[in-house]
Amino acid sequence: MASLHTDEVNLKEKTVRRLINHQFPAWEHLALSPAGEGTDNRMLRLGDDLVVRLPRTSGTAADVAKEQTWLPRLAPHLPLGIPEPVAIGRPDESYPFPWSVYRWVDGTELNPESEQDLSRLGRDLAGFVRALHSIDLMGARREEPLLSYRGGSLRDLSTGTSANLDACRGIQGLQLDLDGLQSIWQAALELDQPRLAHTWMHTDLKPSNLLVRNSVLVGVVDFGGLSVGDPTCEHAAVWDLPAEARHAYAEELGLDKSTRLRARAWALAIALSGVPYYWSTWPDFAQECVRRLQLILRDTDDV
Repeated sequence: MASLHTDEVNLKEKTVRRLINHQFPAWEHLALSPAGEGTDNRMLRLGDDLVVRLPRTSGTAADVAKEQTWLPRLAPHLPLGIPEPVAIGRPDESYPFPWSVYRWVDGTELNPESEQDLSRLGRDLAGFVRALHSIDLMGARREEPLLSYRGGSLRDLSTGTSANLDACRGIQGLQLDLDGLQSIWQAALELDQPRLAHTWMHTDLKPSNLLVRNSVLVGVVDFGGLSVGDPTCEHAAVWDLPAEARHAYAEELGLDKSTRLRARAWALAIALSGVPYYWSTWPDFAQECVRRLQLILRDTDDV
């Protein structure tokens, strides 16, 4: 399991096996197999029906309790499947963080380029977002652990985005119109930034967190970024999708042009931050960020 962060804990599959055998002996006969990695967590499938999710760093370890607390309360209100917590593991001498076991959500990662009905994809994703944003906060507030920069002000990202643009200019071989991206970013900062009522937010609805069966959206995973805040950033996710899906999404939710432009700026800032950070440690992820930025540049007038 490759490391992405300087403060990341080294984790081997045999360590996960030992954790399961010691803490949940009823599952010691179930096979372990890789089930994907994210920037914050590693996943291993446990048998056919379970998945083990382990934080990479102390900074994301708090997400375990957050997901265990809130996902069962959100699930009944959502139209798509989401991870169901089954157990919570304890830290020990071999692994210092709490960890989770979830029910496996059956489906394959969305590949937007292979979907036949892009309009339906956009509408179905919008339906999930509408449902999530409509759920009562149930006393939750915009404070730790439900506090993410992605639910804050776009203008708060100004310094970091400028720094990331500068860092990208120093990357040899990077094929991006950075001046064009800077112009799009600056134009978004000049828009009115209305203060919207806080809602629940997933914050990371990228294709790898969306599951399909028979070309129909059926599940959403990875709620590590679950937070409460301004929902504008949630709509940034459509900039991983072709124009037809983006348009259907925006129409279904009735998003005005200003909201769409601000959401595009969120997509730009988030993707831009990933390019220099992961350029050497996770090239595939950095290229995923580059593709999003290229789409933003290509469809400059199509929001």
